[in-house]
Amino acid sequence: MSVDKLDARILRLFAAEPRVGVLEASRRLGVARGTVQARLDRLQRDGVVRGWGPDIDTTAIGYPVTAFATLQIEQGSGHTTVAEALARIPEVLEVHTITGAEDLWCRIVARSNADLQRVIDQVVIVRGIQRASTVIALAEQIPHRVLPLVDAATREH
Repeated sequence: MSVDKLDARILRLFAAEPRVGVLEASRRLGVARGTVQARLDRLQRDGVVRGWGPDIDTTAIGYPVTAFATLQIEQGSGHTTVAEALARIPEVLEVHTITGAEDLWCRIVARSNADLQRVIDQVVIVRGIQRASTVIALAEQIPHRVLPLVDAATREH
């Protein structure tokens, strides 16, 4: 699915102010309330908008350490089985299957470096994981973002 310039304007507004409301959004964007609602419904139905929850800062809730781990899994273990086990560890925020020498990439948070060791210990005991390599993030230079892609997608059409 592609997004047009109005979709991009709607996404930008709701990303900046998720609680703005459809009526206020229609007023600010200069389009009918029904148009905004229909666009939001379509964007959500088509999977462009995955949720409306708050963007939570892990540091603010007591997890200031971020680390990235690459994992090698045993042949025949299956990525899905390992990922399901990793999903039961609350500090594992993301898991992606990757190409290259390793099989999975994880973003992990912890309360401290010592706590990170505890989390890594939980990760490496997951059945099917052979090896883990972890790096600690020192600073976030560019936070997770998607709006530049939305803008680029609208320029292409």
